[in-house]
Amino acid sequence: MSDASQRKLDAFPVFLKVAGRMVVIVGNGDEALAKARLIGQSSARIRLIADAPEAGLRHWAVENGAELLETAYAPHLLEAAAMVFAATDDEAADCRIIADARALKIPSNAVDRPDICDFYTPALVNRAPVAVAIGTEGAGPVLAQMIRARVDRMLAPSLGALAVLANSYRIAAEKLLPRGSARRRFWREFFAGAPARAMEVGHISEARRAATRLLRNEGRGEGHVALVGAGPGAEDLLTLRAHRLLMQADVIVHDALVPEAVVSMGRRDAERILAGKRKGAHSMTQDEISRLLVELGREGKRVVRLKSGDPLIFGRAAEEMQALRDAGISYEVVPGVTAAFAAAADLELPLTLRGVASSLVFTTGHDLRGSTLPDWARLAVSGATVAVYMGRSVAAEIAARLVEAGLSADTPVALVENASLETRRLLHGRLADLALVENRDDLAGPVLTVIGEAVAAANLANSEPLAARLPALAVA
Repeated sequence: MSDASQRKLDAFPVFLKVAGRMVVIVGNGDEALAKARLIGQSSARIRLIADAPEAGLRHWAVENGAELLETAYAPHLLEAAAMVFAATDDEAADCRIIADARALKIPSNAVDRPDICDFYTPALVNRAPVAVAIGTEGAGPVLAQMIRARVDRMLAPSLGALAVLANSYRIAAEKLLPRGSARRRFWREFFAGAPARAMEVGHISEARRAATRLLRNEGRGEGHVALVGAGPGAEDLLTLRAHRLLMQADVIVHDALVPEAVVSMGRRDAERILAGKRKGAHSMTQDEISRLLVELGREGKRVVRLKSGDPLIFGRAAEEMQALRDAGISYEVVPGVTAAFAAAADLELPLTLRGVASSLVFTTGHDLRGSTLPDWARLAVSGATVAVYMGRSVAAEIAARLVEAGLSADTPVALVENASLETRRLLHGRLADLALVENRDDLAGPVLTVIGEAVAAANLANSEPLAARLPALAVA
């Protein structure tokens, strides 16, 4: 066994009851204000002792109903306190306050002086009545804050309200459900199923109805499908809601373009199903995917249908939503960062630009096939910025048809391969240069093409010219 596994805590975490009790904070400035804000998240009565309070501290006291004693510190002012904080920024004064508190048998804390503290204040994630406290025994406050930020992202803002609702069902659950698996199943589904989903969007009445149905069904939850946008590929572009749903999913049905790093953000024991959808190598048809989602929903599974980018932008979400509606399976849509936005960010390219481009078109290269010129081609001619998805294999046709529609062959274009990822490549050139893209076997990843005068405002310092191998076509 390692030394790390044998280490024991020098400070044991507890939750001290402070409702209606007094907490005393001694100090005039920012340190006292920070502790007041922390304790102000509780229902404790706060007494501030400050002989020369700064404006911020006085304002906070008035706004939050705290008792502010503008007087010199004296030991008797600590009497009957549940906790004492010394925040004077004066070592001798803090030591004296701590000694006085100990004489009164009151636990005490001196800000930034862990060696004389009876307890440490944790980094706090507040979802009252739920609270998560992170402590480092005073050794690493910055580390505690970093962990707090990660935990905060994991917990829905509605968790506290959901916990209050759960408490109202506790007696009923104990009366109607036998101990063991049935009761555990009820509470798992309560906190991750329909009641939680309804509460997250502020539908309290629906959350109650869902909880009642769950109780009648002895904890057997209803299936639910979340159509989740995985974004362009970078894990840290995934939304907080998407991450929470991945952590709750029983099954993850994902596209081939979704990186393994994003899929792995789900529960370790979740079933993973590859739906394919790569060009020329579909492992499942769209009808098969839709039927699969319905089947999983009918089995009572919590399903995440993980789509690259945004589900509602070339994500075939319409077919899946219709299938789920027809089958009576509940579902939701969680947006993701679409490839056009990620590519624009990589290029530092304003997709709209005052006086240059006031409209934006999302399209696929395949829309230009056929005898009829699509409406967006005319928008491009009139100055719109055009973002073309899945257009590399028809790049020459795109260029030819747009020039035919009246767009100048010198119109700026930019391309991004693997937008948002470390492996991204940036390229730029003219509309006439797009024909070169089809023959480039070095572009193996998904490519997003941006066409329009706004491209000229991009930062192309790290971009390579499309026509670099043909000097006669090089961009000036």
